[in-house]
Amino acid sequence: MENNSLNVLILAAGLGTRLRPLTNDVPKPLVPVVDASILDLQAQKARAIGNIRLHANAHYLADQVVAAGGTLGFEKVWVELPDILGTAGPLKRIYNEGYRGGLLIMNGDAYCNFDLKAFVENAQALAAQPNGPQVALLAVDFPKVNTFRVGVDGRLAGVVGRFGSEEGQPATFSGVSWYSDEALSRIRDGEFDIREFWKQEIAAGRAPFVDMTQLHATWIDMGSPEGLMNAVEARLKELGRDVNEAVVEDGVQVPAGVTIKHSVIYDGAEILPGETIENEIRGRGFKWKV
Repeated sequence: MENNSLNVLILAAGLGTRLRPLTNDVPKPLVPVVDASILDLQAQKARAIGNIRLHANAHYLADQVVAAGGTLGFEKVWVELPDILGTAGPLKRIYNEGYRGGLLIMNGDAYCNFDLKAFVENAQALAAQPNGPQVALLAVDFPKVNTFRVGVDGRLAGVVGRFGSEEGQPATFSGVSWYSDEALSRIRDGEFDIREFWKQEIAAGRAPFVDMTQLHATWIDMGSPEGLMNAVEARLKELGRDVNEAVVEDGVQVPAGVTIKHSVIYDGAEILPGETIENEIRGRGFKWKV
């Protein structure tokens, strides 16, 4: 397939188990975060790169993701049924279908403010050098995780508990990565875990580059109630609004005398007249104190 555009794949196939029952009826990438879903927000950030083609994968409540992709102008939403293809499978699937131009991977459950254009341009420049790395991984400093070990050459030395060295600078994988067409061609058909591919690349002397230039950028895993609230606060701040304000989804009926502070109210939430709601996420059949 002739294509000079960078392909961008937003991973959106997860089950969203940590956010149930909120995700009983809506997939996690489509959960509203103030004014837009994470899928929409990630797509907006990707478009800032310039000439791109947007892709997503889908599994859980896939029809909703496909519909959202159509509305948001995605090139294609790749449905994975009956089984999820892991993290490596979707990459090789796009390559096998003939898409070229490199591939940027983003997560459909992470709120972030990375400079994606700078990351991609740096990755492409390094890959063009003799024996340059054909895979780039964007790192953040998140001490609670920090399972990456990065060598003095700036390349991935190992992942704690998985493979490789446990010596080197610690960091956390942000979920944002770039693969050249050459690298994608080497992912094995049927490969499931992308970490196995990284391991193979290291063994072959082609260790992925780890970009450490955005270690302290905003990066929030919104897959838990606490993470979702953090993402809401970050989005309010980005919009220039008060991070403590109430966010009430359109269509929610708020009875008279109700006070809502620093809370998120989704459709279907039960609200009693005169009630005070504070530091809470509430929706159909649940109330989470956060």
